Amino acid sequence: MPAPARAPAPAPRPPLNGWPAVLSVTMGIFCIVTTEILPIGLLTPIGDTFALSDGTSGLMMTLPGILAAVAAPTVTVTTGRVDRRRMLCALMLVLALANLLAATAPAYWLMLVSRVLVGLVIGAFWSIGAGLAARLVPEAQAGRATAVIFSAVPLGSVLGVPAGTLLGQLTGWRAAFIAMGGLTLAVFVALVVSVPPLPPERVTRLTVLRDLLGTARVRVGLLATFLIVTAHFGTYTYVTPFLADVTHAGPRLITVFLLAYGVAGILGNFLAGAWVRRELRATFTVAASLLAAATLLLPVLGTGRVGAFALLLVWGVAYGAVPVCSQTWFVTAAPRAPEAASVLFTSSFQATFAFGALAGGAVVDAWSTTVVMVLGGIVAVLAAAGTVLLSPGTRRARPRTWSRPHSRPGRSGADADR
Repeated sequence: MPAPARAPAPAPRPPLNGWPAVLSVTMGIFCIVTTEILPIGLLTPIGDTFALSDGTSGLMMTLPGILAAVAAPTVTVTTGRVDRRRMLCALMLVLALANLLAATAPAYWLMLVSRVLVGLVIGAFWSIGAGLAARLVPEAQAGRATAVIFSAVPLGSVLGVPAGTLLGQLTGWRAAFIAMGGLTLAVFVALVVSVPPLPPERVTRLTVLRDLLGTARVRVGLLATFLIVTAHFGTYTYVTPFLADVTHAGPRLITVFLLAYGVAGILGNFLAGAWVRRELRATFTVAASLLAAATLLLPVLGTGRVGAFALLLVWGVAYGAVPVCSQTWFVTAAPRAPEAASVLFTSSFQATFAFGALAGGAVVDAWSTTVVMVLGGIVAVLAAAGTVLLSPGTRRARPRTWSRPHSRPGRSGADADR
């Protein structure tokens, strides 16, 4: 009598309570975001230590973005068969090392080495961690979990950087990096304890990334992300001098304005998390439109403190929604290759971050902060128009399926999504 055919193994499902793991990943991204942008608040004392100009010190911000854009596909592809839990933990140790190097750097070149390590961690951790929510919690909670993970971005700006800057002012800038190194090690322990084994669902290869680039929705997502992130970082990088020169706000008032902006960003992040799974294109379009309105109106209404404050709140809500919208756009464009989609999201986001800051700086040097706000608003208008005109049929985000799809032989997951 022939043996009965063995039933295929069921696809792994997320744990019933994966929220501790979600919070650990969130804290990992919080450490990354805070470490990445901490030099903004400590630029002058670091430059004074190494006898550098502000422009040369600014390399600490440019390098991580460029390295992250390269590291996202490179590290993810070369470690494609490694358990993702192990990768997250290893990357936290590298980030702790980077903070230790920064805290003890006797020369600026070693500080730049630490920033290179930060860039590598950003690219790899974001690519792996940004799309993990659906593997850690049940499907119905995936949107909320994604919003929690991405809340680390505004939280890093609202809590991490001001706290690190204050600590640096009180006890020296090196102490801020020591504190970040300690927090990063604590997150490493939390990841070890809370995150379950996460074997790769699909090995990310360069051919998968190439196939994704051939899909119309992915190309629209890349264009929209490029435009809206350029609009944001090309303007927000220089919002402090705008508030000082045009609004005539003092340092304390500017701090209050930026804290309010950050709180609004957290609100926008969670609003987008609630809406994006149902109305992806509409949510992305509204975010881009609000960002455009805020930056275009700042030169007109931002001359007064009330107008500037109100527009910064609108701007915060708008940009708080952008990472969630962009990540969800890529993942729903390629539901069978979520990690590869996260690679494209991370690489495009970080490359555009560096480009936007550099482009905005060129405009500010050539003209003024008012001109950079207007040009950024125009770019955001183009982003909103692109999501409406170039993406028919993307009104709703497709839900993630847990069963392995049956695809025809010889076709990649990305091909099947066209």
